[in-house]
Amino acid sequence: MRLKAILVLLTALAFAGSPLLNPGFGGYDPSQFPVEMVDPPVLPAGYAFSIWGVMYLWLIVMAGYGLWRRMEDAGWDATRWPLIVSLGIGAVWLPVAAVSPLWATILIWAMLLSALVALLRAPRRDRWLLGAPIGLYAGWLSAAACVSLGVLLTGFGVPPFDATGWAIVLLSLALCIGVAILRARPWATFGLAIVWALIAVLVRNGFDLVGLFAVSAAIVIGALTIMPSRGKLI
Repeated sequence: MRLKAILVLLTALAFAGSPLLNPGFGGYDPSQFPVEMVDPPVLPAGYAFSIWGVMYLWLIVMAGYGLWRRMEDAGWDATRWPLIVSLGIGAVWLPVAAVSPLWATILIWAMLLSALVALLRAPRRDRWLLGAPIGLYAGWLSAAACVSLGVLLTGFGVPPFDATGWAIVLLSLALCIGVAILRARPWATFGLAIVWALIAVLVRNGFDLVGLFAVSAAIVIGALTIMPSRGKLI
């Protein structure tokens, strides 16, 4: 348990430090794709990515507290291996994304799946120090993984859809993931992170087809987030 708790802290620190070692990354370079793309509609507005600062800090606090006060707690320990996998991949994601959108997409889905395992294993106690930060992280990854795949499919001109069609398909996938997880384990921070991303898609697109779908999905996720908890944040 001690080793796993230490590894969670080390991978959380490495994950948070990755942007400092890889400055200047602003998304996939359009020149990396065979099909020219101008502002893919699946992307959220740029301000939405500010959520990473909150996640980095909260994950470090979680990992530090887990090592300090919950090192031998079985509930905390159940989340550690999937967190180590997810955060460890996250620590190398930026340099991979700078050179290969394909591998970056594969890796972000691996990050998401392992984060979801950790979230589903998280106990209800210590909710602000364990389940809440994992929920925020997994919720954002649910949206980000779908966005990454949407950009990839659009950039490679994969049939049968155009950029708008793939945006709708991948936002639908994000909605399905959100609904499934919230029905299984209604962590509010998970739902709030997805709503944050979906509203940012609306902000970027306006009230066109993609924007209207995004805000409709946000309403569904928001309702599922609030209703089971009767207004509580977690």
